[in-house]
Amino acid sequence: MGERLIIGMFGFGVVGQGLYDIIKTKKLNLEIKKFVIKNADKKRTLPAELFTTDAESILRDDEINTVVELIDDANAAFEITKQALKNGKNVVSANKKMIASHLEELTLIQQEYGTSLLYEGAVCGSIPIIRNLEEYYDNELLHSVSGIFNGSSNYILSKIFNENQSYDVALKQAQDLGFAETDPTLDVGGFDPKYKLAIVASHAYGIYVNPDDILNIGIDKLDDRDIRFAKEKGFKIKLLPFAKEINNNQVVLYVLPRLITSDNILFNVENENNGVLVKAAFADEQFFYGKGAGGHPTGSAVLSDIAALRYGYRYEYKKHLEASQIQYNTNYKLKVYFRYLKEETLNQVQFDAIVERFYGQDFKYVIGEINLREIIAKRDIINQVGNFIAEVL
Repeated sequence: MGERLIIGMFGFGVVGQGLYDIIKTKKLNLEIKKFVIKNADKKRTLPAELFTTDAESILRDDEINTVVELIDDANAAFEITKQALKNGKNVVSANKKMIASHLEELTLIQQEYGTSLLYEGAVCGSIPIIRNLEEYYDNELLHSVSGIFNGSSNYILSKIFNENQSYDVALKQAQDLGFAETDPTLDVGGFDPKYKLAIVASHAYGIYVNPDDILNIGIDKLDDRDIRFAKEKGFKIKLLPFAKEINNNQVVLYVLPRLITSDNILFNVENENNGVLVKAAFADEQFFYGKGAGGHPTGSAVLSDIAALRYGYRYEYKKHLEASQIQYNTNYKLKVYFRYLKEETLNQVQFDAIVERFYGQDFKYVIGEINLREIIAKRDIINQVGNFIAEVL
C-alpha cells in the first residue's frame, strides 16, 4: 500500500473537484483532511467542516504530510509550495506559471529539505510527459520536443479549420464551454504553452530558463485572410511550442503559430486534445496524445503524482547534473509567413531572405527567413494589430 498520505488541498475548482471525483472511485491509502479555499461563502459538495480559508491550518498541521496545490494565483501558489516543502511536506502542483517561474529555487529547496515536488498535471493535462522525460529519456540525447500544449487554442483552431467558424465565434464557443477564460490571453497569446515549454525544457535538457526570456506569439492576431491562405495551400495552423538542441550544446525555445501539412502527426490533433512529439537520437520519434484540458484528465495526472508519493518518488533532475555546458540560445533561423498591414513594417523588420511576396489591396504578406533574435527584438512591431506571423516548415 505504500506510505499513508494525509492530504491538505489548496483549491477546490474544476481540477480539485475532478481529482476528488476520481479518488472517490479508488481504494487508496490516503485521506484528504482539509481544503483551503478562497471563498468561504460558496456552496460546496462536501461537508462545510472540511473547508477553511486559513492556509496555516494545513501548513502547520504536523499530521498532514502531503499538500496538493490547485489554485490559480501563481504568487500565492509559490509561497504555499515553498513553505510546505520547508515544513517537511511533499507537494503536488498543477500551476505551470508558478513552477516555470521558480523551478530552480524549488529544486534547491527540495534538495535541502529532503522533500518532493511533483507537477505532472501542470503540463499537457493527462499526458505523462514529465515522468517520461525523467525516466524513459533520462539517458537519451533529445533532438527536439514540440507539440500542442494548450487545449483552449487548439479547440479554437480546430473549429476554424474543420467547421469553417471565424476566430471570434470559435473563441466565444471555447469560452462558453469553459475551455477558455473570459480573458483568454494566457491561452491564445501563447503564455500558457510557454510556461509548459520551460518546464519541459528543464527535464529534457537540464536547463533553467526564465519564461520571460522565451518568445511567445499566439493566435490572437489571426484573421480570415490567414485562414484562407492556409486552406488554399493545404495547411492547418497550430500553436506550437518548440525546444530543439542545436550546435551540440545549445537549446533554442519559442512558441509560435505554425503552418503544418497533412503529413505532420500534429495535423489531426483536434479540439482540446494535446500532442507531444519527441525526437531522440536512439529512440527516434515518439508521440504522446491525450486530453489536455478538463477536470478529470488533469485530475488523473495529479492523482498519479499523489500515488507516486506513497512510494517516495521524486524527480532526480539527472539531466541538470550533466548539463553544465548546455546553454539557452536565440540565434536560430526560421522560415515564416508574415502578414502585415503597413508597408513601413517591412522596413523595420530585418528578413535574411524573402522567397515569396504578395501585395494586394487588403492583403499583404511575405514568406521568408528571419532570425529568432530579430523576432524577439521586433516583437512589439511584429505582433501589432493588423499583423500575423507563423512558422512555415
